[in-house]
Amino acid sequence: MGELLKIHPQTPQQRFIDRAVEILQNDGVIIYPTDSVYALGCSMTSKKALERLARFKHIDLKKARFSFICKDLQDISQYTLTLSTKVFKILKKNTPGPFTFILPANKSIPRMFDNSRKTVGLRIPDNKILHFIVDQLRNPLLTTSILDEDKIIEYSTDPELIWERYNNQVDLVIDGGYGSNIPTAIVDLTQKEVTIVREGGKDLIY
Repeated sequence: MGELLKIHPQTPQQRFIDRAVEILQNDGVIIYPTDSVYALGCSMTSKKALERLARFKHIDLKKARFSFICKDLQDISQYTLTLSTKVFKILKKNTPGPFTFILPANKSIPRMFDNSRKTVGLRIPDNKILHFIVDQLRNPLLTTSILDEDKIIEYSTDPELIWERYNNQVDLVIDGGYGSNIPTAIVDLTQKEVTIVREGGKDLIY
């Protein structure tokens, strides 16, 4: 049975951050709050955890389109091709925030997933709990929403209900307070024109 940790969203307790990082470093899969909906993720360095994440979503890992939760723009630059000035300005104006940015992937992404993936979704959430975890973990989280996009369902916002539903499938659920039921906006920055693939709870600043 997975643990349930109540972490203060503004002043995260260090001992709980330590515990979350320990679980991630040992091939753990966790559920955590973001600046939008609750999400499921693992360390990008754990192949075993990545495989568990794919099984959870009922998809082949080679076809997975998980996003990366990064600490800052410097983190993002490690997984993309060189960013244009226009793209960098958009990222700088909108991060941290509730956006997933689709960017051209560099060679590290196909190697990780054993596929020919040419794009990557990257996130810098405005959430102190996640910032502390990623900073201490020293590498991004692979992440996917637990929200069914076709249904607004209660367990996506209440961490205790999330734990009741998923505690046998994950190692940890972080209770950081009620989440939103509006997913991130998805913004495609791979072409000359910016494309909003999915609207979210906040407008993009250009």
